[in-house]
Amino acid sequence: MTVNTYIRSILLGGLVTLSLAGFIVHTRVHVITQNPSFILPFIAGLLSIAVIPALFWFKKTVASGYILNGFLCLIGTVTMSHFAIARWSDPASSPDILLKSMVIDILIVWGKFFVGKALFELETFGYDPNRHKAGITYRYPNMGWWLIHLAGVSFVYYLGNRLWS
Repeated sequence: MTVNTYIRSILLGGLVTLSLAGFIVHTRVHVITQNPSFILPFIAGLLSIAVIPALFWFKKTVASGYILNGFLCLIGTVTMSHFAIARWSDPASSPDILLKSMVIDILIVWGKFFVGKALFELETFGYDPNRHKAGITYRYPNMGWWLIHLAGVSFVYYLGNRLWS
């Protein structure tokens, strides 16, 4: 086994573990029998556990896994933020904001994103300790590209929520 394969296996294990943790949290919070729309987090969890790691496993589909993983992270961040804001209880103290909101869940999904990004970078660019990070920040596959899309997804979600409520 090469070091590259070993590191990729560890990162895939981390991706599956974080996905499984998020899926278990979703099944506790979003009980499908209470609200049929909770099927969406369930499907997103299944995609994260089974489909995304499979996409990352094959070199030809790494970019697809990266995109799917990233957009599930963005959509999860926006929808979990809305879920937390819609169920906000006053007054809120700092421990409440940290421990009783969706902050922990959002951190799990961003941890999953960064593991996926590391997998993508390793498979796409390899590991050379002397290689300089290049590329324009706001262009794919850099973080600025994801932040622009996070702002766009947030704006579209906000508009949809305001216009259709």
